[in-house]
Amino acid sequence: MPLTATRITAGTATVTVASQREEVTDWSRRYFGSWWSATTAKAPTDGGTAEDGGGLVLADVDPGRMEDVHTLIRDYGFTETDYANAHTLVSRQDGITYAVQPEERLAYHADRRHLVIVGEHCEPVAVAAARLARELVRAQLLADGWTVLHASAAVKDGRAVLTLGEKGAGKTTTALLLARAGWGLLANDRVFARTEADGSVKVLPWPSAAAIGLGLLDATGLYEQVRERVLAGEQLHPTQHASVTEALRDGRREPLVKDTGKELKPQFFPDQLSTWLGLTLATQATAAGLLFPTVNPQVSPTLFDNDRALTESDVFTRTTEDRYPDIFELTPAATPAAAELVHQLGRLPRRSLMLSHDTDANTALLTKATDDITAD
Repeated sequence: MPLTATRITAGTATVTVASQREEVTDWSRRYFGSWWSATTAKAPTDGGTAEDGGGLVLADVDPGRMEDVHTLIRDYGFTETDYANAHTLVSRQDGITYAVQPEERLAYHADRRHLVIVGEHCEPVAVAAARLARELVRAQLLADGWTVLHASAAVKDGRAVLTLGEKGAGKTTTALLLARAGWGLLANDRVFARTEADGSVKVLPWPSAAAIGLGLLDATGLYEQVRERVLAGEQLHPTQHASVTEALRDGRREPLVKDTGKELKPQFFPDQLSTWLGLTLATQATAAGLLFPTVNPQVSPTLFDNDRALTESDVFTRTTEDRYPDIFELTPAATPAAAELVHQLGRLPRRSLMLSHDTDANTALLTKATDDITAD
């Protein structure tokens, strides 16, 4: 069966995803096409080299090969970790990394620039292929001086406002409300950033599924159009919990919270942010300022004095990465320190805000704050 391929380009990074299953390469085009360049490409002819010399992901449905890797890992011995929120067994032998995710029925082997993914079913293989393609892009961009920030980003006229904070601080809320107010959405949770020779900071998107809570969808007037799509049989991202789909079908709008306190949210493909929610997506920008929100439903939205500034704790590194630890050893051994980036971003205007659950009032405050920032 002939291979099909998708070529992904972000900045100077290039990765090819190849598979005997067209659904896998179609998935990558869909997943990355809104924020990065993802186009049909010539498949590698020898099964091991991308045409442009960039990274390569080979992904296929092959239960027998998956079991072979699992057997090999048991024979070699393994360590255990979580990768992409899944229990993962990892072995390393002779410069090759082998990994298995038993519950997902996926197996991997990798040698830094080339990764092979095999599994029992097409959809999990396609999801994993897109994830690993992004990891290869990340490795190339890190080697080229880029850094991953824990931030959302909204863009107007080529200038980006980055929103930073811990989980639950309001990064996604801020980006969504600004996008609803006419800004371009560049990232909802992570962003690539790099200091240029002139001292400016360029930013690129980190494509990912966007988690938007049921309450926020309702408050922004987006709930009904999402529910209509679900009732018509359209699918959100497969990582979404089944109870969220059930809530949408039943018309329930209250937040769904697990016993652990984690909220379960609808998970949107990147392209659904535009096709379902009507948002405009931005593909690159220059950083213009910083926002540091806090959410408190008991108060009115307001600006407040706060000495909060961006620090290296807002930067994802090998030690702070939680969802995607570098189990395949893709990250360059030496990457640029974040100190210069943090310093340059610290010179930009910034605002600290208290947001509430009043969407209109939040939007008015955010519009004023971002107008002030871009005027500075």
